[in-house]
Amino acid sequence: MKRQPLLLCAFALLLCASLPAQNRKAAPLVFTPQWTAQAQFAGYYVAKEKGFYDEEGVDVVITHPNVTQSAIDRIRADRSHATTLQLVQAMKIMDEGIPLVNLLQTSMNSAFEFISRREVNPVGQKGAKVAVWTGFTDMVKAVAQDLNMDCQWIPAASSVALFVAGAVDASAAMTYNEHYQIRQAGFILEETAIFRFGENGYNIQEDGLYVTRDYYNKHKDQADKFARASRRGWEYAATHPEEALDIVMAYVDRNHIATNRILQQLMLKEILKLQLDPDSGVRAFTLRPDMVQQACDLLLRCGIIRKPVTLTDLSR
Repeated sequence: MKRQPLLLCAFALLLCASLPAQNRKAAPLVFTPQWTAQAQFAGYYVAKEKGFYDEEGVDVVITHPNVTQSAIDRIRADRSHATTLQLVQAMKIMDEGIPLVNLLQTSMNSAFEFISRREVNPVGQKGAKVAVWTGFTDMVKAVAQDLNMDCQWIPAASSVALFVAGAVDASAAMTYNEHYQIRQAGFILEETAIFRFGENGYNIQEDGLYVTRDYYNKHKDQADKFARASRRGWEYAATHPEEALDIVMAYVDRNHIATNRILQQLMLKEILKLQLDPDSGVRAFTLRPDMVQQACDLLLRCGIIRKPVTLTDLSR
């Protein structure tokens, strides 16, 4: 009789081993967006909190990068499975030897801009000191090189701090983030002081959802479900912006991010606007072949990548 429990355990283990793969609980999918908690990633937070991932049967764990390890560093170290990247970032990473798959394209327009402290076009300021982030600089520097800008790059964890203090002549900015931070600091920004990439021949898509090609090949079903639920999260955020903002602020508070609700509200509104296709006006959630080609040509022209990265290379 004493052997019965052991026999039962052995039978249970044998039964579990014989279950079809689709009936076994899948390992969590760890998602790390490219920056700290903010409205830029609202759709993913909504999908998590509204249970959209659970409904797809995907256990999604959302983490954020820190000063010592970026999101792509976590991917390389196999500590994360999915991240958000700008299109030009994804192309550069692929050129470095890490094949990626674009699961979902949230950005349909460029949010990049240069802002001058003076009422002059920042692109034309000779020898200007321009604050730029310590990361996410590929698009900024490519456009500056393409325009033959005469400037000195000043690396900064917060380009706004240097701009506000008057330590630089101009700053790289995003329309949904630093632009509003500068306004909140009391600056009245004249149109002559702003160079918007999207309005000057460089309207290239930015944020998309990515996994490595290796991960996608091994976990295609899970990755596809993750993308589908994430899209649903963004669509819900677009139709329920105040509820989405409440969810964003909960993530902001949980991660101890220094911000405010007004800034996050403005950010969410701009992010949702940037998701509208410039031609059709709809949320297409897909890469545009023309913008992929334009991004590739720009990076090749500026020597940032050595070989072409095509839409096929990026696609599922």
